[in-house]
Amino acid sequence: MLIKRPSDILPSEITPQPIYARRREFMKAAAAGTILAAAGGGNARAAAEGGGLPKLPNVAMSRLSTPEKPTEYKHVTRYNNFYEFGTDKTDPLQYAGRLKTRPWTVSVEGECRKPRTFGIEELLRFPLEERVYRLRCVEAWSMVIPWVGFELGALLKQVEPTGNAKFVEFVTAHQPENMPGVRLPVLDWPYVEGLRIDEAMHPLAILAVGLFGEILPNQNGAPIRLVVPWKYGFKSGKSIVRMRLVEKQPMIAWEKAAPHEYGFYSNVNPNVDHPRWTQKRERRIPDFFARRETTIFNGYGDQVGQLYAGMDLKKFF
Repeated sequence: MLIKRPSDILPSEITPQPIYARRREFMKAAAAGTILAAAGGGNARAAAEGGGLPKLPNVAMSRLSTPEKPTEYKHVTRYNNFYEFGTDKTDPLQYAGRLKTRPWTVSVEGECRKPRTFGIEELLRFPLEERVYRLRCVEAWSMVIPWVGFELGALLKQVEPTGNAKFVEFVTAHQPENMPGVRLPVLDWPYVEGLRIDEAMHPLAILAVGLFGEILPNQNGAPIRLVVPWKYGFKSGKSIVRMRLVEKQPMIAWEKAAPHEYGFYSNVNPNVDHPRWTQKRERRIPDFFARRETTIFNGYGDQVGQLYAGMDLKKFF
């Protein structure tokens, strides 16, 4: 048994007191009977045992992938942030089996000439690529994940954004009967994220429908999620149901909950610390004790740095 000493525990691993205080409420909700079986969408626990979910056909390899070795499947699918299912890293694996992923639609509306609703089957027919991206979370841990998806910009071009479309707002699924976390006031549900329109149209921003060549497990954001590799992981909203092109910057969930800790841009930046821990170093899962230096924009600076030319990245964090 591995027992951590107090000196081994990072501040980023300590649950914030308000969330910890609600943990007992969450456990009572989980035991209420609606989240005991892995019914519905995919089988989260079976997936985490080593794959076995349906394969995605005709997946091309992307030239935009990092050459780094991917994190093992068992870690990618067992260690997750998905607060709709709980605040512990293992809660999504335990409870996400109830997530209902069919039928599923994603509406795209707002400042666009051709608003429309896409069914998940139609989205799966977009040309799919496997892109091995680094994932860096604000809690100072990281992974390397082979996502399968397509460019977000390819979908947005189909709805023809108008000149007033300055931002894209992403709204995620809200299933109180299946998501025990949304019964608690941890965040203002449903979860909302946002990107500036030029960020959303950048080739590195993708909508992922799978990983490791298979459909997404529920705990990783099935059936479709955002992946923005140069930003902290919470910017990549899971289980998306609606996108709105808007003129004004949307208020995102974590910015609303704790504006002094989470900014709208949330670019990976070792020079801007979280108020409670440093962002200069990270630990690559599953190695909890080795530290590596964090790089600006999570190592994607050559590709995205021009998006922020002239911006004060400490002010617009």
